[in-house]
Amino acid sequence: MASSPIRAGQSAPTIPAHWRDFVALTKPRVMTLVVFTGLCGLLAAPGHIHPILGFTAILCIALGAGAAATLNQWYEADIDGKMKRTANRPIPAGRMDRQSALHFGVGLSFFSVLLMGVATNWLAAAVLTVSILFYVFVYTIWLKPRTAQNIVIGGAAGAFPPVIGWAAVTGDISALPIALFMLIFFWTPPHFWSLALFVKTDYAAAGIPMLPVVSGEVATRRQIWFYTAIMGVSAMAPVVLQLTGPIYGAVALVGTAFFVVFAFQVLRHRESDPARMGPEKRLFKYSVFYLFLLFGAVVVDRWMFT
Repeated sequence: MASSPIRAGQSAPTIPAHWRDFVALTKPRVMTLVVFTGLCGLLAAPGHIHPILGFTAILCIALGAGAAATLNQWYEADIDGKMKRTANRPIPAGRMDRQSALHFGVGLSFFSVLLMGVATNWLAAAVLTVSILFYVFVYTIWLKPRTAQNIVIGGAAGAFPPVIGWAAVTGDISALPIALFMLIFFWTPPHFWSLALFVKTDYAAAGIPMLPVVSGEVATRRQIWFYTAIMGVSAMAPVVLQLTGPIYGAVALVGTAFFVVFAFQVLRHRESDPARMGPEKRLFKYSVFYLFLLFGAVVVDRWMFT
């Protein structure tokens, strides 16, 4: 029988959480893209890293991302319980107490950073530390409950993995990982705001000032279009700066063209019923594929032309 959600005045669960709930806290589906961009940063970096150490570096990125996601759910347990799409997460659903999630998240954070430093170098470990702290304290605790621009600034948290992967190999940070960081940074607003348009009622119920709730759907669609334009420039920057070759250039040009078309369809769309928000859902799904596509092209391009 499913556990009922924890409400004010109720006691925490008295039975130990299932291991699957601890895995769920790390948001494994979201982690897939984080790990992939980190892996691409590692594979595109010049130099050589032993396969075991390379695997360890990617494992640390995954553990760090999982730690940040866990601490996010620990802090937002009450908010998650008010939204349909998050109400069944381990804490609001009553399958785990908040203290266990806190200990798990803090433990994962320390372990991932220490292992990264010992296995690769302390620059990579430092950037991993910044990414975790930024997501938890700057995005989750400070920005998300206070401003509609939360995802713009907070998007930096998800942009660190390729920098970490690169630093794990080279011990430094150069122009290409910075360009990849900027690509993810400007990709994040249209990605999340397209989602926010068709889950607007969830955010409103939870009192989260996401852009569609605070400024309305028309303003959100314009902002998606605006940031898509900036993202397109960022996507082509590695080619213009001669950091990548023709394979990435061709993939980025075609892939971004589709993104622009889908974003323009969202701009022109005026449907308020989430069930009829086809263009918004299409842009959200494509945006995930787009990032996989471009980062994969970076690796192929670097291996063939360097």
